[in-house]
Amino acid sequence: MRIRPETPADHAAIREINVAAFAVHPFSRQTEHLIVEALRADGALTLSLVAEAEGGAEDGAVVGHIAFSTSLIDGRDQGWHLLGPVAVLPQLQRRGIGKALVAAGLAELRALGSRGCVLVGDPGYYTRLGFRQAASLVYPGVPPEVVLCLPLVGDEPAGTVGHHPAFDVGL
Repeated sequence: MRIRPETPADHAAIREINVAAFAVHPFSRQTEHLIVEALRADGALTLSLVAEAEGGAEDGAVVGHIAFSTSLIDGRDQGWHLLGPVAVLPQLQRRGIGKALVAAGLAELRALGSRGCVLVGDPGYYTRLGFRQAASLVYPGVPPEVVLCLPLVGDEPAGTVGHHPAFDVGL
């Protein structure tokens, strides 16, 4: 598998991956593809990576995607980013593709000087990747047990997590 930045040629595949990955997800509103497209249209994707298969029947195909955007804390840019969505084609899940996308994305965020990353997700999955339950971050309308963070530099800030309006699409 090769992980690389998205290109315009990947947009249709990214849409299909997000639609397929979240089609029956119990906590999804099935709008992840719309979120990515709105972030892209507004130039709000800090980082957008794809996983490209190498070898086998999927050789050269885009099979996974991850997006990062700026997250404001208490209405200010404190150098933190929001991870999401991350998606892998259903038939290729549980093979380490999502984990590799997260690791590559976090490495890129570090290189960009990001201070940390916050997400809403399954603690059972993301704590294995270094994330922890946010102690001092509040994400309005989200149960605190699924608000996770990973400081990359310094400590976790305190405050309310904000996101780009794209995350409200379909509400």
